[in-house]
Amino acid sequence: MNWIQRHPRLFFAAVIVLGVAAVAAVLKLQGPAVEVAHAIAGPIQHSIVVSGRVEAPHRVEIGSVITGRVEKVLVEEGAAVDAGQPLILLETSELRASLAQARAAEASAQARMAAVRELNFPQSTDAVAQAEAQFRFTEQEYRRTRDLHGKGFISEARLQDAEKQLAVAKSQLETARTLARAQGASGVQAREAAMRLREAVAARELAESKFAQTTIRASVPGTVLARSVEPGDIASPGKRLLTLDSAGETRLSAQIDEKNLFYLKIGQQALVSSEAFPGQTFKATLYYVSPGVDVTRGSVEARLRVPEPPRYLRADMTVSIDIGVARKERALTVPAEAVRESGGVRSVQVVRDGRVESARVETGVRTSARVEITSGIGEGESVLLTRGIADGSRVRPGEVTR
Repeated sequence: MNWIQRHPRLFFAAVIVLGVAAVAAVLKLQGPAVEVAHAIAGPIQHSIVVSGRVEAPHRVEIGSVITGRVEKVLVEEGAAVDAGQPLILLETSELRASLAQARAAEASAQARMAAVRELNFPQSTDAVAQAEAQFRFTEQEYRRTRDLHGKGFISEARLQDAEKQLAVAKSQLETARTLARAQGASGVQAREAAMRLREAVAARELAESKFAQTTIRASVPGTVLARSVEPGDIASPGKRLLTLDSAGETRLSAQIDEKNLFYLKIGQQALVSSEAFPGQTFKATLYYVSPGVDVTRGSVEARLRVPEPPRYLRADMTVSIDIGVARKERALTVPAEAVRESGGVRSVQVVRDGRVESARVETGVRTSARVEITSGIGEGESVLLTRGIADGSRVRPGEVTR
């Protein structure tokens, strides 16, 4: 009986050990296992993904232009309002009394104007007519007396009395005419009455304006963002009562790393989502890129318009903005982790005939996952993803999908 028959277990153990050693030796000769991916041709979309926020077109602070006690607040935060809609009511008792007083003063001024026009002026006209008649009669009497005096029938004293009566009649006529002119349509009294009426009208309009200001209205359509007033508070000029987010074009703003400035162009489309509603997206269009760079952040400000904003969007909401800056329908691409860069030179390690070698490449469009290769390797070549493998090393590639 030989040794194998006497010790079968030892024999099989030795065979296994030798087999493992042989396999290990073969694997060592073939090199370590590495991850590779193939260079493939297909479409590539370069996107810049940044965080941004929703901007209101502008915020409107609602306050009072008069001082008064708040009687009622008609809206709550989040309410949609139309232009001219009442928002806050102030107490009106004092201003209501002032308005009634101003209206009474205007009515009095109108009555005075009517009296000048309809009563004083006709009376003064009649007085002029009477004075003219009296003057004519006195003038005739004076002429007759003068003629009789010339013939010696009347004394000098009678003539002097006639002259005096004529002078008095003439003075009365001039006085009547002066009063008529004063009370006429362009006379002093008429002008004074018109001025008093204008003053009364202005006072009434001022009182009406102040009374109207007791109802504080929305100057623009929008949404109530903040309410800082309650019934009983004192409203005064300069004190903010409500803040409105005016309705209008919805915009987004974002700070984009200055290294991406080259890719940004006005009119580029973006896909936007919110952390609060991650399953829903909406479109936006880039319309502004700041001409200056923020030196503290190393970024540029970009703004986007949202033509059809979703209902859930709110002012100052944080959103994720995916801006498509470049696209090629057919490009040779490799995983981004396969591309190495040193001293401005880009390269990849490829596996050819089981050995690793470096290939200098030129790149084009980039995404977060893949890079376009414009020259240096061909379609279908295996690029090394595993790091730390020296050129010339034998490797056992294992393909991964990236």
